Amino acid sequence: MASIKITLRKKMNRFGEYPIVLRITKNRKQKIISLGMTCKLQNWDDIKFQFRKSEKNYSQRNRVLLRLREKALKIIDDFQLEENDFTLNQFEDKFRGKQSSNITVKAFWEEKIDDLILAERIGSSKTYKDTFNSFFKFNRNNNIVFREITHSFLDKYVTFLRSNGNSDGGIGVKLRTLKALYNQAIKKDIVKKEHYPFKTFKTSKFKSKGFKKALSRDDIKKVENLDTILHPRLIDAKNFFLFSYFTRGMNFIDMTKLKWDNIQEDKIFYIRSKTKKSFVIKISEPVQVILDYYKSQNRDTKYVFPILLKDNLTAVQIHNRKTKALKVFNRKIKKLAKIQGIKGDITSYVARHSFATNLKYAGVSIEIISQSMGHRDANITTVYLKEFENETIDEAMNKLLEEPQPIYSLVS
Repeated sequence: MASIKITLRKKMNRFGEYPIVLRITKNRKQKIISLGMTCKLQNWDDIKFQFRKSEKNYSQRNRVLLRLREKALKIIDDFQLEENDFTLNQFEDKFRGKQSSNITVKAFWEEKIDDLILAERIGSSKTYKDTFNSFFKFNRNNNIVFREITHSFLDKYVTFLRSNGNSDGGIGVKLRTLKALYNQAIKKDIVKKEHYPFKTFKTSKFKSKGFKKALSRDDIKKVENLDTILHPRLIDAKNFFLFSYFTRGMNFIDMTKLKWDNIQEDKIFYIRSKTKKSFVIKISEPVQVILDYYKSQNRDTKYVFPILLKDNLTAVQIHNRKTKALKVFNRKIKKLAKIQGIKGDITSYVARHSFATNLKYAGVSIEIISQSMGHRDANITTVYLKEFENETIDEAMNKLLEEPQPIYSLVS
């Protein structure tokens, strides 16, 4: 929600007068816009935000202020009617009558990063910031506008990225980030659709060529059978991997933020950080054993896993702690795999991929697998079909447990 106020600047000019400005506030951020008028302090009514009668031509000047205020409110109303989540720079350009197409890529991009940080989407903000740094290392023109990003420009950017050692996967991430930013600029009327370069420049060809590893049920059993008495330092890695696998491939960030309050009776309730989709997951026996193990630790924190070691951390602190813990987890799960004779490069994401793959081999339909993992993009899920009830998904989950389970010990 945005609000405006016509007021005086705090700093007096050399004539002993104070500039009159319009201050707009949105999402706790402010922008000051000069109105080209000044006033002595004694001639300003700071309650009614207008000139006092002691000001020469006060009535006429107050009518000017009223028109400017109405103009500002109309711009905000127009944005809201268009369902356009405008930026402060966009508001200023509309207020001053500037053409929106002159808003620079840099200014729009920086505001996007600020908005992501404000929304506590720290991971996304870092992705946008990394691409921002790469883009402006390639392009030194800080005043570039969106219509100048053409197919030819993108070809040269790709050449630059390759010359700096970027893989296809890394190039793809940067191009998709830039594409998303461009789409947002079109939506917010910063640039016209006819300038859109991604109609002809396809980002789909830039994908990681790494093989997506999935563990078979036999390999999952090997993880389950790790003797934590012999390898006590790997107990968290074992638990984290299996918890993710048996909770439909729960992402590490969601495990990091999982609280005891998310667990009610025999269900886990949580909202996925990446997609904001709600999940309700029935607790299977292996998951319950893991939960019981961490419950018995009686740590003085609301979090299930010993990743966030204290409460009331900021979004940045949570992100930094998650990043550090994930590196440790990936290093230890590789060590676990080597000990248990599991071949291939194993990471946290393998648990998610293994969940989907093993459901598929168990005869579960693609539609249920898609729904169970919370996919919403047709390019990811292959097809976009109707929602399934949680009970249907829970029945499908039982297929992962049909085979006799090993004795599941967490004794360290």
